[in-house]
Order: sequence, then C-alpha cells, then structure tokens
Amino acid sequence: MKDEALQIGRYEIFVFNDGLFEAKAEYLHHLDGPEASASTVERWGKTSTMLDVNCFALRGPDGDMLIDTGAGTAWGPGFGHARPAMEAKGFTPESITCVLLTHIHGDHAYGLLNDDGTAYFPNADILVPHADLAFFGDPALRETVSEARRGGFTVADKMQRAYGSRIRSLSAGPIFEGIEAVPLPGHTPGQMGFSLQGSEDDLLILADALHIAELQLADPKLGLVFDLDPVQSAATRLATLEQAAQHGWIVGGGHLHGFGRIERAQTGFRMIGL
Repeated sequence: MKDEALQIGRYEIFVFNDGLFEAKAEYLHHLDGPEASASTVERWGKTSTMLDVNCFALRGPDGDMLIDTGAGTAWGPGFGHARPAMEAKGFTPESITCVLLTHIHGDHAYGLLNDDGTAYFPNADILVPHADLAFFGDPALRETVSEARRGGFTVADKMQRAYGSRIRSLSAGPIFEGIEAVPLPGHTPGQMGFSLQGSEDDLLILADALHIAELQLADPKLGLVFDLDPVQSAATRLATLEQAAQHGWIVGGGHLHGFGRIERAQTGFRMIGL
C-alpha cells in the first residue's frame, strides 16, 4: 500500500515515510496516573518502538498539495526520505501549490525548510491551524510549558521567517472541494485532521491523535509526554476512533503504517490495514 495511491473523490493520495522516530517507554503517560503507566510498560515488554514519520501528497484537478512535510533534513540523516520518494512520483518542490499542516511540530513541519532556513516549496501557500499559530507564535508562552512541549515555538519562528505572508490561518470546515479541516485538539491547541470525501470511501488523516497504535487503540487514555493537554488529547483520540469505527472511514496518520480502517475490539479498537 505504501507505493500505491488511494483514489478518494477528486484526489489521488499517497503516503510517504520520511524516517523513523524512536518512541521510548519513558515517553508514555496514562491519565490514570504513574501506576497505570508503569503497568502498561510492563505488559508491553518493550523499552521503545520505532514509529513512521509520514507526510501525504495529493494530486487533484487543482494541482499538487501536501498534508504535512516530514522533518526534512532538520533531524539528521535518518530523515528526509520523503523528498526523493515524492519526486519519483512526480511531486516536485515547484509543483506543490499548497501545504496543509496538521500542527506545528518539527516532524510535521521542518520539511518546509532548506538547510539554510529558506523555503523548500517556492510556490506553496502554507495553511496552518489558527490556534497553533496563535499559541506557538507567542514567545511569551514558551515558559508556560515543559521542555518536551516547547519545540513548536522554534518551528513556528523558522516557518514564519521562511514563508512570511504565504502562511495562512486555517479554521475548521471546507478548505477545497472534497477536503475539510477537522479539529483534533489536545496534542497541540489547534491540531487539525483532514477529511477527504469520496463517492464510496471517506478518508481521515488523523494527524497525531494516534501515535503508538499497538498500545493506544486498546487504551485511548494512554498518551505521550508531547501532548500539550493530555486530558483533551485522550478525549479527542477516543471520539475520533469511535467516529472512524462507526462510519467505516479509511484512516491514515502522522505515525501510522500506511492506511487502514478502525474497528471496535473486545478491548478498545483495532486497525485493519488495507
């Protein structure tokens, strides 16, 4: 499925892996407290797992677009793999007319930049969730969050320097024909998913509402330290999984492996790959 496009309505959509991120057991936190976190880690039996870092390329009647960009070259030689893979499918930096960001984190937005900090996509407008722009664009708020949650402020500053007036604020609702922005707050204040409507199947790119599928599908109350609001993030995750299962949506995400469908399971949910 990695090398094949889905046809959803007006759009062909590809998922590209930019690299792998090591999610360590120490990053896990459970809403029920440290004992619940420790119990989860013990049952899991791992010290870490490697997560896909994905971006999505859309080809439609109005041209080429991206949902997220990966980390580009900012996170070292283990990343930046999406760029040559996209070019092999005909998506060049010059052909991209619009980038839809799910949220302002480095593994989703640093692919916007060249090594020297200039714009990698010379012809693209960058649509960014309004609440993320307001939060991460305010340096005074940096000290109000823990170190693990401060990266978005640096990303926002670099993004603004590179793209300036080409950055546009994104609100929930229709963006283009067949594409809607869906609020998924919690991981960041303004995190958005993107829904593509088709005649037979609908697709939801659920951003980072789900990180470690093997754990969080069974227990949506489990989150990561990078969630800015853990309570809201868990509520968003549960509601999104319930809707995806109820409606039979195809889903993809920033850290999921390919596309799949969500089903209810005896405990929580499960994802069935396409």
